[in-house]
This record gives sequence, structure tokens and C-alpha cells, in this order.
Amino acid sequence: MKSYSATDVGRKRKINQDSIFASDKPVGNLPNLYIVADGMGGHNAGDFASRYTVNTVREYIAGSREKNPIKLINEAIQLANRGILKEAAEHSEMYGMGTTIVVTTIIDEYAYTANVGDSRLYLYDGELKQITRDHSLVEEMVRLGEITEEDAKTHPDRHIITRAVGAAEEVNVDFFDYQMSPDCTILMCSDGLSNMVEDDEIRKIIAGPSDLIEKTKELIDEANQNGGKDNIAVVIVKPDAGEV
Repeated sequence: MKSYSATDVGRKRKINQDSIFASDKPVGNLPNLYIVADGMGGHNAGDFASRYTVNTVREYIAGSREKNPIKLINEAIQLANRGILKEAAEHSEMYGMGTTIVVTTIIDEYAYTANVGDSRLYLYDGELKQITRDHSLVEEMVRLGEITEEDAKTHPDRHIITRAVGAAEEVNVDFFDYQMSPDCTILMCSDGLSNMVEDDEIRKIIAGPSDLIEKTKELIDEANQNGGKDNIAVVIVKPDAGEV
């Protein structure tokens, strides 16, 4: 695997509450591991929640003997959820904190992905496909036919999420597995990218001739040029020839 990842505070926020992890090498029983988390909460609580969750998931996977990737990732996220709730209960200034998370690992020709909240994973294989589904109020409204996808992009409640790590005693995690082609690319991101850059522009950048470093920079620059209203997290993963 080849990957590149970066976060940016954006143009409006003073604190970066996005956290990322990317390893092309094995982490425990997984051959690779990629994580994006977007924290929420006052003071530094959102920053703590995302960082704590990413570190807990990574450390649990590194130390576990479990080989089933879905079971392993779910156990790691549940552990992080319990830890966030405990920290919030013990520190009043952290009450109500939480984080989104999207996690993926690629094993042979299949990718296994988990998500909670509205951080996303896209698959580019000639066209850009959103693999994860947002756990957000506006996404629920779209599914129910109350608003259109176009309306959702500018809806005043588009930042309200319906699931988060740290929001309930047990977090409901969605899982996706999908076959990858040799020339595909995975993009993982926080809503600081997906809310600021249209999917068509994301597709053009991912499909372009630049290397992974330049593509990551181009995506962050585009989000900032469009207003940079939130922190931006980007992880791009590309299989090496012969790995898929």
C-alpha cells in the first residue's frame, strides 16, 4: 500500500479537532490501518475525543489476537466509546464530547470499513463512489424524501450528526466490505472536506496525474479556498501494483 495523510485547521477554527492515523505496514493482525476522526465538544474536548479515540483504536488493534477485521475494529471502537464516556464523567469540562470515526483496512483484494458519524470514505475506480453513509440529520431527511441532496448541502442543520463515539453506552457502528480493483484509490476525510468541496471536484483531483502528496495538498487547498469553515482531514490510499 501507499498512502499519504494530512490535517489542516482551516480558515475559521482556532483548534484542530481532527485526528488521523495511517500505516501501510501491519498493525497487530491487520496488514495496514487507516483512521480519520472528527471531534466535537467545547474547550479542548473535541480535540481530546478524536485523539483519544484514534489512539485507543490503534493500540487495541496492535495488541489484540483477534483476526476477524470486522470484529476487531468493532471491539476497538466500543472500547474507545467506553473510555470517552468515562473521561467525560470524570471531567465536567469534557461533558458532551464525542467524535466521528471512519476506519479501514485492506486485506488482499477486499477493503473492510467501519464508520460512525459523517466522516466519509470514498472509492475512486473511474468514478467516485461514497462507500460510507453519513449518520446525520440531513442524511436522514434525504432518505425520508423530506429534502433533496442539493438542499442537504446548504441546510442549516447539516452539521448535526445522529451517531458519535461517546454519545451512548454502546455505539452503533456501520460496516462495509467491498472488492478493490488494482487501479482504484481510497479517500477518507472529515466533513471539513466533503462540506466544502463538491464531489465532482474531489473526483477531478483524485483522478489527476499528481502524486498522493500533491493530491492531498490540492484537496486541502480547495477546501480552504472555498471558505475553510472547518478543520480538514484527508487520507488517500493507493494499492501498489500486485497487491490487489
